[in-house]
Amino acid sequence: MLRKRLQQHFDPIVAITILLVLAALAALCLTMFTPPASAGGGISVAPTVKGKTAKLRHGVAIPPEDAPARVVQAIEAANKIRNKPYIWGGGHGKWKDKGYDCSGAVSYMLHGGHMLNTPLDSGSLASSWGERGKGRWITVYANGGHTYAVVAGLRWDTSMTAGDGPGWSTEMRSARGFVKKHYEGK
Repeated sequence: MLRKRLQQHFDPIVAITILLVLAALAALCLTMFTPPASAGGGISVAPTVKGKTAKLRHGVAIPPEDAPARVVQAIEAANKIRNKPYIWGGGHGKWKDKGYDCSGAVSYMLHGGHMLNTPLDSGSLASSWGERGKGRWITVYANGGHTYAVVAGLRWDTSMTAGDGPGWSTEMRSARGFVKKHYEGK
């Protein structure tokens, strides 16, 4: 009996129309009341700086607006581990580790930019990763004992930086004794 009464007073087309109108109103409200990305809310994009050189702000690298997506992703990945301690062998057993050594930190950064699938030690970065020579955006400097990278004009390293582990620096170091390598086109 209740079923018969509901069928007499319920029109499925009207109900679907009402639901669609309510969904459209909800979507409109969300777009009206969500702050723009520039205001620090909503769907945001990482901040960038003008030009082709990254800037350092309180130890965080801010990618240049002209940088390709892979370079921005590599910088963002490195920023995530910049306060981790130096741990010899760190970053080689797993990507997310308690700390990183030089090659683990460089590998993590390259992996963040989709340029490396498996962590490599310094010697392997020097011998088997990438192409020889300086890159346009990222250059890895490696030898059998140490590795670091220069990314959009900033040095990513575990030594000669502010902390005791991976970090950024505006000061360059000597490249003597290091092989220069880069990812295809980067």
